[in-house]
Amino acid sequence: MASDARPRGRTGTAGPVQPDAPAPRRPHGDPLHPGAWWLWALALGTAATRTTNPLLLALLVTVSAYVVATRRPDAPWARSYGAFVKLALAVLVVRLLFAVVLGSPVPGTHVIVHLPEVPLPDWAQGIRLGGRVTAEALVFALYDGLKLAALLICVGAANALANPSRLLKSLPGALYETGVAVVVALTFAPNLIADVQRLRAARRLRGRPDKGVRGLLHVGLPVLEGALERSVALAAAMDARGYGRTAEVPPAVRRTTAALILGGLLGVCAGTYGLLTAEGGTYGVPVLLGGLAAALAGLWLGGRRSLRTRYRPDRWGVRAWLVTGSGAAVAALLALAADRDPAALHPGVVPLVAPALPLWPAAAVLIGLLPAFVTPAPEGATRKEPS
Repeated sequence: MASDARPRGRTGTAGPVQPDAPAPRRPHGDPLHPGAWWLWALALGTAATRTTNPLLLALLVTVSAYVVATRRPDAPWARSYGAFVKLALAVLVVRLLFAVVLGSPVPGTHVIVHLPEVPLPDWAQGIRLGGRVTAEALVFALYDGLKLAALLICVGAANALANPSRLLKSLPGALYETGVAVVVALTFAPNLIADVQRLRAARRLRGRPDKGVRGLLHVGLPVLEGALERSVALAAAMDARGYGRTAEVPPAVRRTTAALILGGLLGVCAGTYGLLTAEGGTYGVPVLLGGLAAALAGLWLGGRRSLRTRYRPDRWGVRAWLVTGSGAAVAALLALAADRDPAALHPGVVPLVAPALPLWPAAAVLIGLLPAFVTPAPEGATRKEPS
């Protein structure tokens, strides 16, 4: 009996040989280096410290929020952006309350309300409780609080975009143990929030109170117990994998490392002080660069005590340079604008006038939108295949 000599397909049925289908493309490319997200966000935060114009600060917040909305992955650690926004709003409200209760050094003529003033002793001169509240003082406090709020939101954008576990792999060896502690804290915090929500929902389904002191006690104890169990399990797993091992280094290397790091930090402080004062402008930059070089050398020597290997380390590619460069460009251009046209970036409140949006600084802020277009899609995003 003649056998069927026809080749069979991959499923075992008779038929012509079909070429292997190409492997499906990933819905996102190579992930961006997490350090690039942090440098981009810190650069935007630096730009926020160079201005008190509420329109520019609102534009900076909008730019960071748009990038987070388009590039934030679906992960527990990426949900911290809302918490930073709430913290920024709380800081803004507290700053306004301080201006109302403690007064403001800004003189004003538009009195909104006159609160009862509490007399203070002579040693508390310059501080007052109550008194008149002017519109100029409130606007000045609003501008000042918006600057800090924008800085916090930019830091929140970095927390929402950069994977903490991948960022840990990129840290120098000398900072590895500190990085592990930070990553563990950032990883466990969303789990605690999820446990609280789960237990409160379970108590509501059973008709039991989930608010107040009683509800807090009945919810807090199981959450604390679960956190302790996870901590013990994590400690055992880390111990089994060799976390905490250190290599033996000569005492001379340890002393040199400590001297370089301490001297480098002192040099960075002295150089920064020189840059911020008119008298230290000549030695500020050399001392700052020397301090940075010494601190980096100390970190390199300190990394010899850490025995670890990196599996598939993140590469710093063209996209990482573009993201970092966009943030640095925003910070540099706003610093230049603050020197060239300080009145536009720091609008006055006496007399009280509406702030204007300077055009080319606003265009410079829009450069920060570049990561939304050059970075890969977030992890977990899906793409519709053509039918």
